[in-house]
Amino acid sequence: MIPITEYAGRDVAVYGLGRTGLAAARALKAGRARVHAWDDNEASRAKAEAEGIPLSDLNKRDWQSFAALVLSPGIPLTHPQPHRLVRLAQMTNVPVVGDIELFARAVQSMPQRGRPKIIGITGTNGKSTTTALIGHILKECGIDARVGGNIGTGVLDLPPLHANAYYVLELSSYQLDLVKSLRCDVSVMLNVSPDHLDRHGGMKGYVDAKKRIFNNQQPGDTAVIAVDDMYTQSIAMDLASRGRARVIQVSSEFALGRGVSAIDGKLFDSLAGNAVRVGDLAGAPTLPGRHNYQNAAAAYAACRALGLDAGRIFGALTTFPGLAHRMEQVGQIDGVRFVNDSKATNAQAAEQALRAYPRVYWIAGGVPKAEGIEPLSPFFDRLAKAYLIGEAADAFAKTLDGKADYKRTKTLEAAISSALEDARNSGEENPIVLLSPACASFDQFKDFEARGDAFKTIVADLGGQIVSRSLKETA
Repeated sequence: MIPITEYAGRDVAVYGLGRTGLAAARALKAGRARVHAWDDNEASRAKAEAEGIPLSDLNKRDWQSFAALVLSPGIPLTHPQPHRLVRLAQMTNVPVVGDIELFARAVQSMPQRGRPKIIGITGTNGKSTTTALIGHILKECGIDARVGGNIGTGVLDLPPLHANAYYVLELSSYQLDLVKSLRCDVSVMLNVSPDHLDRHGGMKGYVDAKKRIFNNQQPGDTAVIAVDDMYTQSIAMDLASRGRARVIQVSSEFALGRGVSAIDGKLFDSLAGNAVRVGDLAGAPTLPGRHNYQNAAAAYAACRALGLDAGRIFGALTTFPGLAHRMEQVGQIDGVRFVNDSKATNAQAAEQALRAYPRVYWIAGGVPKAEGIEPLSPFFDRLAKAYLIGEAADAFAKTLDGKADYKRTKTLEAAISSALEDARNSGEENPIVLLSPACASFDQFKDFEARGDAFKTIVADLGGQIVSRSLKETA
């Protein structure tokens, strides 16, 4: 745990008692703040109370006494409209902060020479894999790396701050919205495509939230930006023109004259101006597909910026065990392979999986995003058949009608059974059943992890031989 002493002896409100909220409450309590925690969910309150976290109904408190409101990132800050407690805080001039901001202030309070290294990673897709990959490389190189934030462990539940530690943090747009003080030694932006637009008031608000990862960087810091979409290209040019942090461009589509490229799986380092082939990512079996080439290039560039040797970085890339719920090979039944890509909660993420496999039995559906699956139409010819689950089933069926074979199965268990039967009877060699929903999970599951775990359990119950080598997000 990282104790937060900034509010010692003062009253602090904590709203939202999920993973990050509980971590914040524990850290504030350890720093001798008077914590007043609340969640509208009774089960969440009970869990907090069992941990000894003081509960107080913030709807009935006198807000003049609070030094800060620590807000969980899932609670609306500005859009579609501020949460009622955010409005109360604003009316009483109580600062609203998040767990990452508390972490950033704790780091800034340390002497300059005694601060740990901070590596922040954001992007619409790929940030969990890239965060875990950077952490893996650093650990393989003998560095004390702590991985958390939006992945696995809440940042304030990570081990205490010290000068030789490296904190590798996945940062969502929700978390970045609550950040003012964070300074990353190395910041990574992977890609930007429409997502969470209701929470940010549109595309501009979403992009602006992502860009906050670069706000406090200074000369000597590094911004790693994948320039494979128009948003990141613009951001890279803007940052380079400001001349503060060093900008390293990476790409899985373009051979860069200066930067890091991963073209057709071949990794090239041209940071010094002349392209040097580092290695072939075919030797990294858990990083298939162009999107993972981008992740690998970004992780490589970040670790090079930290001064690590190119050969050691690439060696660590090849031993990466993969990430749970992201193109995770979880089992095999009668030659039929099952791939868990539950983390693909939008069409852009699902596209990466469909690109990686020439023919699949595709399980999709859940709570649909605004764009649906229409952006995936160029890949419908890769579908042996689609199995549609959850709220999106009827809408997805309309999109697929006349373009690909499909079946409305509604439930995940029914989808897996139908896909297994069809794949087993297809006569194809090693057919693939792919769960890549292109949807949120909340209609049938708590989150994408619960959906992916259910997929793995059903496969195992059907007699699947488990073949997973993935890295758990909670590791």
